[in-house]
Amino acid sequence: MSIEAATLRTTTAAPAPGRRRRRSRAASAGLHATLALASLVAVFPVFWVVVVSFKPNAKAVETTPTLFQDATWQNYADVLSGDKGAFLQWFGNSVVIAGATTVLGVTLAATTAYAASRFRFPGRGKLLLSFLLVQMFPFAVLIVPLYNILLSMGLQGSAPGLVLVYCSTAIPFCTYMLKGYFDGIPQEIDEAGRVDGLAPFGVFWRLVLPLARPGLAVTAFYAFITAWSEVAFASAFLSADDGSKTLAVGLQVFVQQNRAEWGHLSAASVMVAIPAVIVFYLVQKFLVSGLSSGSVKG
Repeated sequence: MSIEAATLRTTTAAPAPGRRRRRSRAASAGLHATLALASLVAVFPVFWVVVVSFKPNAKAVETTPTLFQDATWQNYADVLSGDKGAFLQWFGNSVVIAGATTVLGVTLAATTAYAASRFRFPGRGKLLLSFLLVQMFPFAVLIVPLYNILLSMGLQGSAPGLVLVYCSTAIPFCTYMLKGYFDGIPQEIDEAGRVDGLAPFGVFWRLVLPLARPGLAVTAFYAFITAWSEVAFASAFLSADDGSKTLAVGLQVFVQQNRAEWGHLSAASVMVAIPAVIVFYLVQKFLVSGLSSGSVKG
C-alpha cells in the first residue's frame, strides 16, 4: 500500500476534531439524577422557609410536619403592621444603605479599575496587591479597627459609617472584576475618542462604560448583596436603637433567648429575599458574560 493511500486511510478513520463522544443512556440518566438531587438539596430549605411562613408559631415546628395545613397570611400581616418589630423602617434603612453602597462602591471601583487598566503610574502594582490582601482577611478581624476608625471620625452608630464599611469590603473585589473587564476592551477605542477631542474622563464615561455594562452589572449586584444581607458589621456599627436597624439585624427580634417566633421569622425572611431576587432578575443576563470576562483577563 502506498504512502498516500495509508495517509488517506488514517485521515479518514480519525474522528473529526471537536466532535463530542456521545454519552450512554445510563451515564445520562445518572448525570440527570445527580443534578436533580443536588437541585432538590439546594431548593428544599428555601421551600421549607416559605411553607413555615404560612404556619402559626405553635405549628411551625412539629414532630410530624405538614405542608399547607392551617395555612394563614397572619404572619405576614403581623410583620408588616409593625406589631412584631418595625419591619418597614428596617426595610427603608436597608434600601438606603444598600443603594448608597452600590452607587458609591461601583463608582469608586470603576474609576480605580479604569485607571489601573489604562494608565501606568508609580505604585500601581502595590495598589492592586493591597486590594488583594484586604480580601484575604476575614471580616471578623476587621471589626475592631474599623470600629476605632469610625469612632475617631464621629460616624460610629450611623448609616453613612456603615456604608463606608461596606464599601471598604466591596470595592477591592469590584475593582478586580472591572479591571479584568476593562482589559478586554480594546485600547483603540480610547485612542479614537481622544482623536475626536474627548478628555480622558470623557472617554471613560461616554465610550468605555457603555461597553462595560455586563461587568458593571456583576459588581453592582455583588455590592448590593454585600450590604443587603450582611449582619456582623450592621450589628457592630449601628446604634442599638430599634429604628436604625437594617433588615438582617432586625430579624433577630423574632428569635430571643426565651422565645422563638419561627412563623414570623420565616415570613420576614421571605420578604427580605424578594428585593434580592428582583435585583438578580434585572441583571441575570449580564452575570455570565460579566463573570467570565472579569475572571480571565489579567
